[in-house]
Amino acid sequence: MRINDGQPPIYLQLREVIREKIEDGEYVPGTAIPSENALADMYHVNRLTVRSAIDALVTEGLLKPVQGKGIFVAGGKVARDLESLGGFSQMMRSHNKQPKIKVLQKSFRCAGEKYGKIFGIDENEMVYAIRRLCCADNEPVSLEEIFVPAAIVPQIEDIDLSVFSMSEVYQFYHIRPVLAKQTLEIVTLSQNDARLLGIHKNQAVFLFEYISSDKNGRVIEFSHCYTRGDKCDFTVHFQR
Repeated sequence: MRINDGQPPIYLQLREVIREKIEDGEYVPGTAIPSENALADMYHVNRLTVRSAIDALVTEGLLKPVQGKGIFVAGGKVARDLESLGGFSQMMRSHNKQPKIKVLQKSFRCAGEKYGKIFGIDENEMVYAIRRLCCADNEPVSLEEIFVPAAIVPQIEDIDLSVFSMSEVYQFYHIRPVLAKQTLEIVTLSQNDARLLGIHKNQAVFLFEYISSDKNGRVIEFSHCYTRGDKCDFTVHFQR
């Protein structure tokens, strides 16, 4: 699509250009679009025009501005089956706390025997490994290690996981986790991990282990979550 001086207004034309690139997959959900300056140069328009086009798409929910990082493709919104499977950010906001996630490491690795068995895939297939620190109101709360089969989210390496939660990433790929198996242990951490959480290495933490599946029973995520007991209260509801 070309930008010209005719009708409709130029900012609306640019809005449709950006929308088309999102729909065609050129701008992938979870990744940043070109900067305002880059778009202005690309289409020979001024920055005010670019900003108006972006603001319109932000209002529609297609783009998400992140201060200091840029404008990201938000992707379509998909209803979730179980609110109880909400992630860290969702939970913190529900308690009026400001979540912040710092990605410490992300890499590809072979599934190996352990993760091949968990995900029901060949041990030579690749899984995506993510390690991140989750904070609430700038206080460390939990340290997470997440494993996801690469075939399920093939472009996850291009997504800024400090901006988008795993729940949002799954929405981008129309994946709907509906079942999770959870176990709980009390453990201590290595000195380095304890330092990340702001605790003494002898202080015990909760270790939650999650295996999440979709409606077809396919395992989509395996994770360890080391959580400070002094920062969270946990409630379990029972019903006859």
